[in-house]
Amino acid sequence: MAFVLRRPLHLKPRPHDQRPVEERDDHLVHSTPALTEDLEVTGPITLELFASSSAVDTDFTAKFVDVWPDGFAQNLTEGIVRARYRDSREQPQFMNPGQTYKFTLDLWATSNISRKGHRLRLEVSSSNFPRFDRNLNTSEDGFSTRQPVAATNVIFHDAQHLSALILPIVPVP
Repeated sequence: MAFVLRRPLHLKPRPHDQRPVEERDDHLVHSTPALTEDLEVTGPITLELFASSSAVDTDFTAKFVDVWPDGFAQNLTEGIVRARYRDSREQPQFMNPGQTYKFTLDLWATSNISRKGHRLRLEVSSSNFPRFDRNLNTSEDGFSTRQPVAATNVIFHDAQHLSALILPIVPVP
């Protein structure tokens, strides 16, 4: 590849509509009802997720989305956790398939006022490639692994496993 400064790539900066991704069967999508008043979310966003997998390693990804009245789904922020690093980046621990674990996803910070009539949405999946590196769901490194393993991932949300999206709500004047 030869980069030539005289031939720059011109990409239009804009939010991308998430609806095509949300239609995939490997994404969980949770939406609020239409907001009855403006709502400001400003600060760090965290997803606490209880999940299990049939694989020893997998990724969990999440997006926080503002859905406009016409259906346009605007991604506000996103995050990822690789299961082997759920407790420590320095000491990876693989999962026992079928066992339930708690994962904390840092969706970073945002500042947005979602207007009356908009909806808030959470998307959960196990891949956001090429935005984040792929995970082949094995205990091998991603460079030497040739064969991916299909992972069946289960998200829990019940009395014993309170998966939750934690939002910093700011009063709108």
